[in-house]
Amino acid sequence: MGPGMAATRTGGAGRIRCVAPAPLVLLLLAVLWFCVAGAGGVAHAAGEEDVLPPERAFRFAARQLDNRSIEVHFDIADGYHLYRERFAFAAQPAGVKLGAPEFPPGQVKFDEALGKPMETYHGGVTIRVPVVVAPVDGKWLLTVTSQGCADKGICYPPMHSVYKVGGGLLGGLFDKHRSRTPMTSPVPPATPTLPSMGEGQTGLAVPSAAPTNDGGGDIARVLASRQLGRIATIFLGFGLLLTLTPGVLAMVPILSSIVVGEHVTRGRALLVSFAYVLGTAVAHAGVGVAAGLLGERFSAGPPTPWALEAFAALAVALALSMFGLYELGRQPPMAASSNRWSGGRISVAVALGMISALAVVRSLPVPLAGALAYVEQTGDAVGAGGALFAMAIGMGVPLVLVGVTAGYLVPRAGHWLKVTKRFLGFLLLGEALWAVSPLLPPWALMAAWAILLLIAAAFLGAFDSLGPEPRSLTRLGKGMGMVAALAGAILLVGLASGGRDLLQPLSHLRAGAVAPASTAGPALVRFERIRSVAELDARLVQAAAAGKPVLLDFYADWCVSCKEMERLTFSDPRVQARLADVVLLQADVTRNTADDRILLKRFGLFGPPGIILYGADGRESPVRVIGFQSASLFLDSLAKAFGDDGKH
Repeated sequence: MGPGMAATRTGGAGRIRCVAPAPLVLLLLAVLWFCVAGAGGVAHAAGEEDVLPPERAFRFAARQLDNRSIEVHFDIADGYHLYRERFAFAAQPAGVKLGAPEFPPGQVKFDEALGKPMETYHGGVTIRVPVVVAPVDGKWLLTVTSQGCADKGICYPPMHSVYKVGGGLLGGLFDKHRSRTPMTSPVPPATPTLPSMGEGQTGLAVPSAAPTNDGGGDIARVLASRQLGRIATIFLGFGLLLTLTPGVLAMVPILSSIVVGEHVTRGRALLVSFAYVLGTAVAHAGVGVAAGLLGERFSAGPPTPWALEAFAALAVALALSMFGLYELGRQPPMAASSNRWSGGRISVAVALGMISALAVVRSLPVPLAGALAYVEQTGDAVGAGGALFAMAIGMGVPLVLVGVTAGYLVPRAGHWLKVTKRFLGFLLLGEALWAVSPLLPPWALMAAWAILLLIAAAFLGAFDSLGPEPRSLTRLGKGMGMVAALAGAILLVGLASGGRDLLQPLSHLRAGAVAPASTAGPALVRFERIRSVAELDARLVQAAAAGKPVLLDFYADWCVSCKEMERLTFSDPRVQARLADVVLLQADVTRNTADDRILLKRFGLFGPPGIILYGADGRESPVRVIGFQSASLFLDSLAKAFGDDGKH
C-alpha cells in the first residue's frame, strides 16, 4: 500500500476505502496534463513556420494632429509589406470630406503575383490625411482600407481599420468604434453590440464590425479596455448566462458524486463545492495563459480524443464508485482521521474540477473566442486568463448551490443513499457517452445509449414486480424505469431499421411511409468542400459573377455544435428553402492541416463552429454565426446578412 493510502475491508463486500488518496490525485493530475495538451490543440511542431495574423503583421494606429489633419500609421512586421495603391480612406457621416492623402515614397519592385511594378512599404508607413470638411462637434469616423502580403508570397484580404476622431480620453476608453486592429475581411464598419444569448442559441450572430475578427470581437474589445473591474464583472455575467449550457450541466453529476456520502456534513459539502469550482476556474485561467505562452501553436486544433476520452474515463470511474465498486475519500470511523479525509476529498474535488473544465471549455465558443482573440492581438495572457477565471466563477455559482443542496437533501445513510448513488452513476455514464459522442459513428452512439437505458431500466425496477403494497417512491422508480426501457427499445428499433438520428430514431420510417424513397422528406443541404484559400477565392469570384450569395461553414468531425447545426438547423425545411439559391461551401478542418489553419486565420477564427456569409456582390457580410443557432435564429441571421439576396 503506497504512502498516503489506507485501506480497510467491509464485511463481505471487500471494498477498498481510499482515505487520503494521494496516488489518485497524482493520477488525476497526469490525466490533466493530457487534457491540457488536448484543449490547447497544439497541432503542429514548434519549429514549423507560421504566417502572422494580419493584426500582428500590420499594427494600426491613428491620431488627430489638429482639426484639419489625421495621422495614420502602420507598424509593419519584418518580412511583410503593404501596397500603396491599395490604401483607401473613407469618413462617416457622409458630410465629412477628406483631402488627398499624403504618402511617403515607398519601394518600387516588380510583384510576381500581380505581374506589374508595385510601390510597397516595409517596416512602417505614416500617412497624413487632410480634413476638408468636418462636423461642428468634431466627432466622426475614419475608415482606413489597406492590403498587404508576406514576402514569402502569402497575401491577406483587404483590411479595414476604424478610428474615432474627437472622442477624447474617455471616448477612447469606452467607444466601440475605436480600433488599433485591422480587420481580416472587406466589410464596411457597423456598430457592434455586446453579445447576448437567447433561447435556442449557444452561439451568436455577431456584427463583424471593424475591428471584430469573429464572434468574440466585442469581448476582445472589453478586454482591451484594461479595466479590471469592468472585465471581471462582464465575464462573471457571461458565466452566469452559461450556467444552463451543456458544458456546465455536465459538471453537476460529477460534483454531486463527490458530495454524496454517509459522513458528509453540510459544511464539508459547501467546502468541497467551492474547491470544485476553484478547480474549474484555475483550468479556465490556464487556457488563457496557455494561449499567450503558446502563441500561434495554440491553434484551432480539436479538443482531440485525449481531452474527450479523459473526461469520459473520469465520468466512468466516478460512476463505478457510485455503484459501490470503490469509494473515494470516504471518512473513516475514527474522528482523528477527519482532517485527512477532508483534505483528500478537497484535493480530489480540485483535480476533478480542473479536468472537467478542460474537457468542456471548447463548448463555450463565444467567450473563449473573445478571450483568445484578445491574446492573439496583444499577447496579454494574464488579462485573458483573469477574464476566463471570472467567467468560471460565474459558471460555478449554480454548482455551489447544487453541492450545498445535496448536502442538505441527500440522505447520509440507508437505502435511499444507495438509490441516489445509483442514479448519479447512470447520469455519469450518460455524461461519458456525451463526451465521446463526436468520436463515435451514429450507429455506435445509438447502440450505446440503448444499452445504457435498458440497464438503467433494470436498476429502476422496470422488470420487477411491485408487490402487494408498494410505496409511492417504488411506483415512481418503476415508472421511470419503464420510460427508460421504452426509450431504449425505440433506439434499438430505429437502429435495426436503418435510422441514425439519436433524437429521432424512427423519423426515416415516417418519411418512407409518406412518400417513395426517391422523394421522401426534404432534400438535405449539400455543401461543396473547399481545402484552401485559393479554392475559396476562386469560388467567391464565380459566385459574385453569377450574382449569388455565399455561405462558408467551418466544420470538424469532433465539433459538437457543428453536428447540432447539421441535425437540427440545416435539416429544417425553412432553412433549406432559404439556402436554395445560396452557394454553400464547407471547410472541413478536422485534420487541422496547414491549409486548414491558414483558412481559419484568414477569418480570425480559432476553430469551428463558425459560419461566414457573403452577399451577392462578393463582399463579406458583417454578420457571422459563431456556435449553434436554432433554425429560427439562423433564419434571422441570414436575413440580416443577405437581406433580399438570399431570397428566391
